Amino acid sequence: MRKITFILLCICLISACQETEKIPLVKIRTKYGVIKMVLHDETPQHKANFLKLIEQGKLDSLLFHRTIQGFMIQGGDPDSKKAQAGQALGDGDVGYTLPAEFDEHLFHQRGAVGAARDDNPEKRSSGIQFYIVQGRKITVDELTTDMKILRKSIQELSQKPGFDSLEIQLQHLRKTEGYPAYRKKLMDLKPLIEKELQIDLNHEVSQEKIEAYTRFGGTPHLDNDYTVFGQVVDGMDVVDLIASQPTDSLDRPMADMRFFVEVIEMDKTEIEQLYNYKFGNKVNQ
Repeated sequence: MRKITFILLCICLISACQETEKIPLVKIRTKYGVIKMVLHDETPQHKANFLKLIEQGKLDSLLFHRTIQGFMIQGGDPDSKKAQAGQALGDGDVGYTLPAEFDEHLFHQRGAVGAARDDNPEKRSSGIQFYIVQGRKITVDELTTDMKILRKSIQELSQKPGFDSLEIQLQHLRKTEGYPAYRKKLMDLKPLIEKELQIDLNHEVSQEKIEAYTRFGGTPHLDNDYTVFGQVVDGMDVVDLIASQPTDSLDRPMADMRFFVEVIEMDKTEIEQLYNYKFGNKVNQ
């Protein structure tokens, strides 16, 4: 009887520990409200680095310095803390980069938190700059189109007589009518490009991605190029508001979008219940 009682007690203790497992919840406070996000264990170096930056206060009072409606909002440039109005931003950093940490189940669905980077061939991440995906719902046709090759093909086609102004027209469209209109135009050009260059722009996509991108939206063309290390669990309405603000020619908001960051320890099950987020299921809820 004592042995059985001891075993039952152990089971209860284990269950209690599981129920009270604490994890960091990141809160980004802006003038429009608070964005709350979790960080992924599958990207340990990015997670540890982001928590370190918060603890050291290096993210406080920086700006979301680049915002594109229907795409993402980007922040974390140290130079933005004391930036003058109209100053070009995006090149500031902390003197180190992080190795890419790609995971097939971590992709750029709506609310994904990713690490910005330059064009380095190893795809190493900035030590501090990050972005939050706003995105939009994506059709299956778009998902199964290799957008990277499509954009490169447009550059190639622009070298041919009669198509020399194609890239300029596309960039003008993106700036005047927004990212969704730009993406739609790319898809409209797909048959023409396949015919002119004699190529097939289709590729296979997992069912997991199809479900996430068609139901919730995102920016799939960033997949496997930029590390996704977190997910917004609450406050996407704040992201939408920030993304909708007027910007200058460099995509910097005309009014400063300053933010402050803190971490609170929360019960894992409480996060799941409060924010309808399932750890282990990386598809947005």
